Amino acid sequence: MSASLGRRTLAEAVGAAALVAVVVGSGIQATKLTDDVGVQLLANSLATVFGLGVLIALLGPVSGAHFNPVVTLAAWITGRRKPDGLSLRDVAAYIPAQSLGAIGGAVLADAMFAEPLVRWSTHDRSAGHLWLGEIVATAGLVFLIFGLTRTGQAHFAPVAVASYIGAAYWFTSSTSFANPAVTIGRAFTDTFAGIAPVSVAPFIAAQLAGAALGLVLVAAVFARPAPPQTGTVPVQGEPELAAPASS
Repeated sequence: MSASLGRRTLAEAVGAAALVAVVVGSGIQATKLTDDVGVQLLANSLATVFGLGVLIALLGPVSGAHFNPVVTLAAWITGRRKPDGLSLRDVAAYIPAQSLGAIGGAVLADAMFAEPLVRWSTHDRSAGHLWLGEIVATAGLVFLIFGLTRTGQAHFAPVAVASYIGAAYWFTSSTSFANPAVTIGRAFTDTFAGIAPVSVAPFIAAQLAGAALGLVLVAAVFARPAPPQTGTVPVQGEPELAAPASS
């Protein structure tokens, strides 16, 4: 990765902040426009798909566009034996930046809609079927990201990852948080996309379990990483395995 650690860390913080601002802000907007919960969820998921795709395309060449601690950890685990893989120093910088960025994004969204800047969510999401949904959502995300990298299709990441998250909004019971930093950030807003603080730790535990399952699936299905392809954009998760986009 050619960018300095400082630039990459800033990109992760900005990306996580923007992602949560999209998720929370579109949720607030949707509830102001309609009382139909299905339409609210549709608006929220569509905004997230478009926003996430743009952010991955924009910031992928800088940091890999993780915006997600489980993706960062998975990238470190899969690349720790490679000279250009993520280091523990990178992980130690990325994860706090992602989490603080996510909190900042929630506060920004609340500010844009004249909501209290920080108000703990009262949306309790404590239930076994929701935790199972998070395991499935996160396992699928990790499987997709690292599967794309191992098959030399990293250039599809902006579309594929955003599309998967949009689909998982609807096919998982939890609406697919699949991201510990986003989960923490969404606890700071008592709006449509919020999650009660008491529900945060079990969600993160489920996400970590899902990430582990996703890595097992990657190892079982894909034998070894494909050689990097010229002209691809770094993928969220293993940016060191994809060549920079040609100018």
